[in-house]
Amino acid sequence: MANVAPPKPAPKPGQVVVYRALYDYTAREAREMSFNEGDLLYVSDSGRDSDWLTARCGGQTGLIPRSYVLSAEYIDYPLHDAAKRGNEQLVTECLNNAVSANSLDKSGSTALHWASYAGHTSIIRILVAVPNMCISAQNKLGDTALHAAAWKGHAECVRILLERGANTSIRNNERKRPIDIAADAECRTLIHLAMSSISQLHSVDHEYLSESDAEP
Repeated sequence: MANVAPPKPAPKPGQVVVYRALYDYTAREAREMSFNEGDLLYVSDSGRDSDWLTARCGGQTGLIPRSYVLSAEYIDYPLHDAAKRGNEQLVTECLNNAVSANSLDKSGSTALHWASYAGHTSIIRILVAVPNMCISAQNKLGDTALHAAAWKGHAECVRILLERGANTSIRNNERKRPIDIAADAECRTLIHLAMSSISQLHSVDHEYLSESDAEP
């Protein structure tokens, strides 16, 4: 029996799927959007019209034929790939076109995991500035972005993540915290200082509450 190619992912409500245009398309009506071969199309399904999809491209928003998506090139995890390769322009483009910074790839990792693993500080700064970014999200191995940065010995990445409140106490599936797998002394020192600071803060809060309870 002949092998049949798996169907391309269909956009779901609230989800953005990215395709690369394989040929030019010229809008025929005002509500449609024109694009050129090679453009990235950020497609979402409004669910209001079975024949048309809402898409963004080059700062413009409009409708494109749903049938076109069937022949376009699907881009698998564009934000993750851009973060992994340190492509600031594509990371920014994805975010500006509503690709979720918290989206997960097959390993359960966010783009922040990959930027931290690869040591791309500029990408990390872009991602941690996104509102509601889950800085301490765990992937299927239980690792956070801080685990990834510490394990690879990227001290500056560790510093940025800690400054943005990365959780130092989360344990992965092997029961290891980021400090337990840190590759070098600088990373361990940074994490240790952050953990000590949190411990001291909790100690002060406890003493304050104890004194308050003791007042007549």
